[in-house]
Amino acid sequence: MSDTPELALPQKENWSSKLGVVLAVAGSAVGLGNFLRFPGQAANHGGGAFMIPYVISFIVLGIPIAWCEWTMGRMGGRLGQNSAPGIMYALWRKAPAKAVGAMTLLIPVTIYMYYVLLEAWCLDYCIEFIKGGFADSFSKATATIAEGGTEVEAIVGTTDSYFNTTWGRGDHGALFHGGRTIWLVLGCFLVNFYIIYQGVTRGIEIFCKWAMPALILCALIILLRVLTLDNISIGLGFMWNPQWAELGNPKVWLAASGQIFFSLSVGFGLILCYSSYVRSNEDVVLTSLSASSANEFCEVILGGMIVVPTAFLFLGAESATAGTFGLGFVTVPAIMHFMPGGNFFGAMWFGLLFLAAVTSSLSMLQPAIAFLEDGFGLRRRSSVTILGIITALGALPVMYFSRESVALDHTDFWCNLMMIVAATCQVLIFGWIIGAKRGVAEMNYGADFKVPRFVAFVIRFVTPTFLIVVLVMWAWTNLPSYWHGMNPEYKALEARRTAYVAAIEEHFATEELTEEQLEEKAVSLLGPEGAPIVAASLPEWLRPEEAEADEASAAAAEDASIARFVFLGILVFYILLWVLSDLACRYRIKPMIERAENAGINSGAQI
Repeated sequence: MSDTPELALPQKENWSSKLGVVLAVAGSAVGLGNFLRFPGQAANHGGGAFMIPYVISFIVLGIPIAWCEWTMGRMGGRLGQNSAPGIMYALWRKAPAKAVGAMTLLIPVTIYMYYVLLEAWCLDYCIEFIKGGFADSFSKATATIAEGGTEVEAIVGTTDSYFNTTWGRGDHGALFHGGRTIWLVLGCFLVNFYIIYQGVTRGIEIFCKWAMPALILCALIILLRVLTLDNISIGLGFMWNPQWAELGNPKVWLAASGQIFFSLSVGFGLILCYSSYVRSNEDVVLTSLSASSANEFCEVILGGMIVVPTAFLFLGAESATAGTFGLGFVTVPAIMHFMPGGNFFGAMWFGLLFLAAVTSSLSMLQPAIAFLEDGFGLRRRSSVTILGIITALGALPVMYFSRESVALDHTDFWCNLMMIVAATCQVLIFGWIIGAKRGVAEMNYGADFKVPRFVAFVIRFVTPTFLIVVLVMWAWTNLPSYWHGMNPEYKALEARRTAYVAAIEEHFATEELTEEQLEEKAVSLLGPEGAPIVAASLPEWLRPEEAEADEASAAAAEDASIARFVFLGILVFYILLWVLSDLACRYRIKPMIERAENAGINSGAQI
């Protein structure tokens, strides 16, 4: 083979210390899901009982997948590959490897396109608490409490209004009507790309070495304040008292296993990339456990004992069981009004969320940077510039189509689905292509703590079976509603009917009808569900609702079109990455791997 410069193995970066890689990988996993998503999932799915399926999923899914990704990443790194397409192709020289690699590359880049917006939310709230803006708004709200209202309603109403207004959840394009929102998003972009431009060691590792301790310190200070609140045991009881009956609900098990993917960042391709920068004989077993343990501490101990217990104590059960966004950006700011020193702790809380978001988003960018560098020989500046343009173009639709976060919601949905698919493919490649026994032997190479032999059986049979069951259940539960959500006609008809049903319920409110009786009334007036509603056949008292029904119908049809646009956009992006992965593997990655093998370097898999 000719000794051409373009085929020479590039100078490889490595983590400078084991602590650096642990904090970086933990930082990639510790994010908004730990502090906002996990407590909401636990509170809504059995409290303390939720931890049983959660721990089982952690042992059967989380740890085995993390070990597989760490091992495959180190194996690919030996051959100079740091991106998912390159690593997958290095381990399996077949066309499907490129498809899996492209999907694993797609997920973090696509998530970043909306995650940077969430970063800006956290930064905005931190600034607002520092300025005292929330304190002023709360003072005005409590001074003008409506007749019959309560202080809790006034405060929650204020934070709800701020969130929906500031971040354009009321109408599409509202984010572009001025204000500091665009500048905050731009600032987050610049922070991320400045750090990623510095590289793995001088950028990601250095940032995570100070950001992760600072994040944990802030969380511990807030936790200490929460645990010293009067009657906090009531809130902790609400959060953690087990509801054993919930264990019979399949949705609880599905929620627990889904949370593990967010907890450990498995299936994203982030660990594949980060572990490819470890040295060829460096431990991956104990390092993986250390990073996973740091993440679980942040999630269960810090995340699980701060938000929901405090929300229940001050605001009641309804606010404590809100969705992720509601809990994080409506409930938490409201809590700070009732908590002594709330302005200070509010700024600290959203400051730590911002740090957590940045450590996560950095890990979403590095795999694509590695792909551009390894697959096409680009320098750091060029790859960072190209990725910055791509992610900015992808973020714009998410920001513009902001009503009820419709573009963000559907983007997140498809990324979640691909994440489970990608994790399943990775485990199958490890267990059946590389071979579970051979893979575990490679996993134990250089390990301070060697995994037992039965792990090979778990990875070969138990974990993929569990993953396939989770994938089928998750798709069965969620896919139909999202698929219907992309049908403008279906959604328009559904919204029209919902508007009329609300008017019917209000009209018959004084008669105290049961749900079945109200449903019968709706069918008799509107026709069977799914059938077109003929306005001319409606009674006179219901016809004034026609304008509102038309408006709701038009908005629903528009949102369905946006959902379809998101799906097609992700599909086209995946096909493009698949093509690029194929080209990179054919013309650069394959020759690089062959050159390394001819020089006596081997991945260790002996495939």
